[in-house]
Amino acid sequence: MQARGVAIITGASRNIGRAIALALAVDGYHLGLLARKDQQALDEVAEEARSQGVDVHTGLVDVRDGAAVHAAIAEVRDRFGQIDVLVNNAAVRRETPFEQITEQEWREILDIVLDGAFHGSAAVLPGMREAGGGRIVNIAGVTGQSGAARRAHVVTAKAGLIGLTKALASEYAEHGVTVNAVSPGLIDTTRAEVPAHHQSKHIPVGRPGAPGEIAAAVRYLISPEAAFVTGHTLNINGGIYLG
Repeated sequence: MQARGVAIITGASRNIGRAIALALAVDGYHLGLLARKDQQALDEVAEEARSQGVDVHTGLVDVRDGAAVHAAIAEVRDRFGQIDVLVNNAAVRRETPFEQITEQEWREILDIVLDGAFHGSAAVLPGMREAGGGRIVNIAGVTGQSGAARRAHVVTAKAGLIGLTKALASEYAEHGVTVNAVSPGLIDTTRAEVPAHHQSKHIPVGRPGAPGEIAAAVRYLISPEAAFVTGHTLNINGGIYLG
């Protein structure tokens, strides 16, 4: 089939990343799906995406490693051509009391969430600038806007991601590149343990969100209808945070 474009998604093996991958497959994007581990899960997402008639490239990559990210994205570009969309979704959402956060844990969270988005964006933006357009969507999080106890590292990383979104939007708007963020609230995903701050939150709409609702926001932001939207953080949180 004639592809609508080429999209890369990090953290694509499950939950929100998986939902975004499958939504973009329905829209006709050839996909580069990247994850740090679990090739089997990544292959399962790829197989489901291919059922929509698109082609898919998968790769295991640690987004903390800039050289590895550049190499993985180069493989996608060599296979499919110019990258039209990048979704920076890779993240770790850990809870640790502030006084127990080690320097190693602090760096790990920031390296994955913030440095990972830096590496991915640095790998695609030169091509997008030369092509005269592109879309980057960063997956932030409501605690990066509202704060949360025992999540200083995650809150800082996600707030930084919103800052990076604004900075890149300002710098690349003249080149036809839009950069936006989607900030999920409490989403019904598969987790080893329910975060403590989830248990204390009241969701005004009366339910957690679904991964597909985050994917729908991404679909809008990369669509032609959103060409005038850049530097924006789109809150999908059921009313928990009204910013």
